[in-house]
Amino acid sequence: MSGTQPHLDPTVRHDMVFLFDVTDGNPNGDPDAGNRPRTDDETGQGLVTDVALKRKIRDTLALAAGDDPRYGIFVQAGHALNPRLEASYEATGLKLGTKITKEDADRARGWLSDRYVDIRLFGAVLSVGKTGALGQVRGPMQVGMARSIDPIFPADHAITRVTQTKQEDIDKGETTEMGGKWTVPYGLYRAEIYYSATRGGQTGVDAKDLELFYRTLEMMFDHDRSATRGTLTARGLYVFSHSDAFGAAPAHRLTERVTATAATPDTPARRFGDYVVSVEDDGLPAGITLTKLIA
Repeated sequence: MSGTQPHLDPTVRHDMVFLFDVTDGNPNGDPDAGNRPRTDDETGQGLVTDVALKRKIRDTLALAAGDDPRYGIFVQAGHALNPRLEASYEATGLKLGTKITKEDADRARGWLSDRYVDIRLFGAVLSVGKTGALGQVRGPMQVGMARSIDPIFPADHAITRVTQTKQEDIDKGETTEMGGKWTVPYGLYRAEIYYSATRGGQTGVDAKDLELFYRTLEMMFDHDRSATRGTLTARGLYVFSHSDAFGAAPAHRLTERVTATAATPDTPARRFGDYVVSVEDDGLPAGITLTKLIA
């Protein structure tokens, strides 16, 4: 793509490393464990699921795009999926309840991909409700689970509130109710993200999609503040861009060039400055360009 910066070219492969940290907050609670921050039971490292990260990305992408009609969000809180799928039938001249051809399904999926950026990037399962024949869209942007660099030590805080849930508790003279919240004092997390140019071509990803995706990673925590999550901050975004859609090197050989280590391993980390982030950008394989978007 002539004139396009390497990391914005949707016709080539990209492998990314994303670093973020949390201070005095819960980046991703586990509902099966009383909302305790997710951890690897064997290593103690903190985890943030790909689902949690993509939810934050979806919520922020629409804000970054403004009123552009190509940047609707398909998987959106408070909105049912079936009406949106049925709208694709109406828009492409198909009738619900009738058998459709592969070409018909491709047309409806194309309409959905053009309208919803999260389908273009992440794909979607569309075989639900009366539009089951639409199958699914395989997304080009694969977000991995984030893992903390070092083990985390979640703290459970007992808290009280002065408002009772039940009137009868007030009548009995109770003045407070007990509760709890989990926090991580500090944790630096790392996630890897992969973009397939072949699938991007199928869903219609363009340079603006990639630009807004990167911008969203940088800004999304600023639009998702809460007392529960504490302070979440994007600390690093490194994009290894290939010279073509197939790729010029295995992904792991590139992502392993970005490392984070504790500056003083015997002292608990409590801020980003307690880590040293190293990026080995010398001697990159032929056909690879590294763009440091957050560093």
